[in-house]
Amino acid sequence: MKTTGALLWEPGTNSGWSVEDIEIDPPKDREVMVQLAASGICHSDHHLDDGVIPLPWAPVLGGHEGAGVITEVGPNVTDLEVGDHVVLSFLPSCGKCRMCVSGRSNMCALGAGVLAGYAPDGTHRVHARGKGVGCMSFLGTFAPYVCAPVDGVIKIDKDIPLDKAALIGCGVPTGWGSSVYAADMQIGDTVVIVGIGGVGINAVQGARHKGARNIIAVDPVAFKQEQAEAFGATHSVSDYEAAAELVGRLTDGQGADRVIITVGIAHGNLLNPAQEMTRRGGVIVLTSAAPILQRDVEFDLFTFAMSGKRLQGSLYGTTNSRNDVPLLCELYRSGQLMLDELITRTYRLEDINQAFTDMQEGKNLRGVIMYDH
Repeated sequence: MKTTGALLWEPGTNSGWSVEDIEIDPPKDREVMVQLAASGICHSDHHLDDGVIPLPWAPVLGGHEGAGVITEVGPNVTDLEVGDHVVLSFLPSCGKCRMCVSGRSNMCALGAGVLAGYAPDGTHRVHARGKGVGCMSFLGTFAPYVCAPVDGVIKIDKDIPLDKAALIGCGVPTGWGSSVYAADMQIGDTVVIVGIGGVGINAVQGARHKGARNIIAVDPVAFKQEQAEAFGATHSVSDYEAAAELVGRLTDGQGADRVIITVGIAHGNLLNPAQEMTRRGGVIVLTSAAPILQRDVEFDLFTFAMSGKRLQGSLYGTTNSRNDVPLLCELYRSGQLMLDELITRTYRLEDINQAFTDMQEGKNLRGVIMYDH
């Protein structure tokens, strides 16, 4: 199939995305072709361009957050068929390994290969300029069609709007699950959420669902603060210092029960201020991507150990996509999850570089590429 896609030819150089002709092979064993309705614009794809997530190979077809309709199925596909509406999960899960069967499918071994530069069988499905193209998360949703492994495809009901469903492939469960699962949040908690982008805003929604009493959103952008309160935050401030002062007043100096870090890039100086405002026995959740080669972290280990706090890493919000994608769809259907309001702006694929600029400038909760077939 000949179509167009957004490629990086020089990852890590901030060279931007090139929208050009690509060719996608038909689905092979346990694969399906999906005609996409929409793709979300996520920081993780930008990190391929800015080098926070370094790639030793090129070119790459970006995009890992999408939803659409199956148009073709390959051999040995038994639980999906042409016409099914699906969400694409940026982390595939086999359903059989130790992690999957223990309910931790976000840690499935298949996910370790999503940045390998080829499909799970070691070959390429996408080609451009005579070269094989690696696809972000085995997907590459910065193209109108995706040839995807069934392990990363989740069927949803057809009444869920696909442009909204696209967001459930990454940003929504990553933020929502950071509150609901990773933070082990309890009714009545005081929670601080640092960074209100496409992930942090959904951590706000998750904290609301779990019955947190005080939800404090931290972001320097006034628009993000306003949106956080519209999505359920009880307070919004611009920085750590203001958050610490507010937490002290709200908790009589005891500290926040949970602090969740969802900034665009996690640098080593972010952790200690988070633990300083966390109560004894509280939980600090780190969801943000960090520079892969970063090793230096400022952290008061003595206080951390003596106060019984927990530092919890969270990948994909510690969600189980096969269970939680349908659950999030149902929450949306029943009015308990805001998805329509997450989409600040929509773009054509040709405008993808502008979409990433708007994301970097804090103009969007989520920008979405719409495909007009």
